[in-house]
Amino acid sequence: MRAVIQRVGRASVVADGRQAGSIGHGLMVLFGVETADGPGVDAAEVEWLARKIAQMRIFADEAGLTNLSVGDVGGDILVVSQFTLFAKTKKGNRPSFIDAARPVLAIPYYEAFVKKLSEETGREIPTGIFGADMKIDMEADGPFTIIIDTRNKE
Repeated sequence: MRAVIQRVGRASVVADGRQAGSIGHGLMVLFGVETADGPGVDAAEVEWLARKIAQMRIFADEAGLTNLSVGDVGGDILVVSQFTLFAKTKKGNRPSFIDAARPVLAIPYYEAFVKKLSEETGREIPTGIFGADMKIDMEADGPFTIIIDTRNKE
């Protein structure tokens, strides 16, 4: 699994022409599943990723230091599925998405991740609509962007 976390002043997603989810101050999370994540949701990996994001200290405290989590600042999280996070660009100019998990594998991971993130934060997690054509509007804060990959825990 891979997540791109963007600190935002606000974010919203429109899917198939209708508002699917929106937040104010918080985190925009693009979430992708790789074929190598395998069948059957790896609950330990989902939990690790959700906890990491919920507890990540990337918001400023009163001294201006990044010491606060999204929960500490009362922020929200918007999650959008993003198979293109596993694009391969080595050959030619057209990306290959061969490593991105197909919906039958990815949807259970996506749903488990959103559920676990909600449990970790104690808040409802607005989302896009899996597989839909989506338009995202966001106000980057910082900008502050972090990429986390469960296969390369750096």
